[in-house]
Amino acid sequence: MIRIAVAEDNLFLAKAIKEKLELFEDLKLKFIAENGAELIEMLEKDLNVDVILMDIQMPVMDGIKATEIIHAKHPQIKIVMLTVFNDEESVYNAISAGANGYLLKDTEPEILFAGLKEVLNGGATMNPSIALKTLNLLRNPKKEKIEVETKKEESLTKRELEILEQVSRGLNYKQTAANLMISPSTVRKHIENVYKKLNVHNKVEAIQKGIKNNLI
Repeated sequence: MIRIAVAEDNLFLAKAIKEKLELFEDLKLKFIAENGAELIEMLEKDLNVDVILMDIQMPVMDGIKATEIIHAKHPQIKIVMLTVFNDEESVYNAISAGANGYLLKDTEPEILFAGLKEVLNGGATMNPSIALKTLNLLRNPKKEKIEVETKKEESLTKRELEILEQVSRGLNYKQTAANLMISPSTVRKHIENVYKKLNVHNKVEAIQKGIKNNLI
């Protein structure tokens, strides 16, 4: 029996992952966390987990940071990123944080199941497109690392700057949405774009970089 924990803040996607896992008798879903911080709290209460399926973009604490913390504290637990992000930066950050595998959310159930068994046997599971990106990183580690770390930051739009300023004041998504007369989901989408453009992984890093670059 392979015991699974999932970190996924989208309820619809979490349900889809649960349904995939339920197709196999050898898999047991222990719990689903809505963000990295909640996952770590759950693990403190129950470490009886073999593999974690980890999303990347989540509120409070993203999957990269959570992977880094869990890998350092509980190296016996395997971590497989299950995400929609297939860019080289995300792959690089996930592997650097200690991920044992990297699969896309549209991965077929049978491939997901095989991947879970593979990481438990000491391997690393990846979609072919992700494996190619990883191979490129291995072939040119210094070049790729420099490109990732010094990636030119795109300019934030007026709306993104407004939202970053609101967030820096300690306002949550609902409060920011009310102030700017937009929906919370729109706020979240803009925040995701801010993270990508500033090359950061969470709200704190975004605010710090915003201040440093005189954006807020």
